[in-house]
Amino acid sequence: MNMIEFRAVTKRFGDFAALSALDLAVPQGAVYALVGPNGAGKTTAIRCLTGMLRPDGGEITISEEPVFENPPVKERFFCIADDPFYFPMASTKDMMTFFKRIYPRFDEDRYRRLREAFELDDARPIRRLSRGMQKQSAFWLALSARPEILILDEPVDGLDPVMRRQIWSLILSDVAESETTVLVSSHNLRELEDVCDHVGILAHGRCLLQNSVAALQENTVKAVLALPEGASLPDGLDLLRHEFSGRLHTLILRGGEEEIRARLQSASPLFMDFQPLTLEEIFIYEMGGVDYAVKELMV
Repeated sequence: MNMIEFRAVTKRFGDFAALSALDLAVPQGAVYALVGPNGAGKTTAIRCLTGMLRPDGGEITISEEPVFENPPVKERFFCIADDPFYFPMASTKDMMTFFKRIYPRFDEDRYRRLREAFELDDARPIRRLSRGMQKQSAFWLALSARPEILILDEPVDGLDPVMRRQIWSLILSDVAESETTVLVSSHNLRELEDVCDHVGILAHGRCLLQNSVAALQENTVKAVLALPEGASLPDGLDLLRHEFSGRLHTLILRGGEEEIRARLQSASPLFMDFQPLTLEEIFIYEMGGVDYAVKELMV
């Protein structure tokens, strides 16, 4: 079952199309990474999802209900943007009182228990906190609200490594215990690989691909092999990238490992090894197909 769906969503700002018939499906209980280069449309998609922007076309639903101007649906999610929301003079405690009126599942007992995790002075105005402490305040409030859906836009920027791990541990605990659905946009693909089970790659306002992380890693293979002198690679390989130095070839291929291994064996390699791809490598090589390859510059 899909918790969040974008169906042919478009959003324009003048002549610029930030979203172009975007289709996206976030399963219930998934931790879904929304990734893409700068300007791909990630933040615009999140603002449309939360109702901050109204799409020019298409439909966004949560559990098949439209989001825009639908307060009962908005009670089900909590969004932490890159710059967290708070009233100018409000403290974390003030915002807790405010959110308690909005979120029917707000848990004051949990708010008190989480004090040990964040160690913030909740009576201090949030504007007087550091950027990292403001993020901690936002997560303290979000986790206390117990939302069905947690929407995060560059969520842990400014946090130290220990606090990042603490927050992700709390989020994943909610996912395991309550099937909380998490949609997270971030450029830190190494971190996302440790916490996300689904990924959608955006480019030019469209979804280039989306799948589970496990399926992407199973269907994209990195092979390192040495070929005999004069030998060449067999035909029919779905190559995403090919690098070679002398007889040593490094291949990024789309397909299953067993099938690719059988094809490469026909070239009688002197040596062959298969290595797992990281989410960052998958992103770079997939984006290479839409002119996002790393450019070699002469300086």
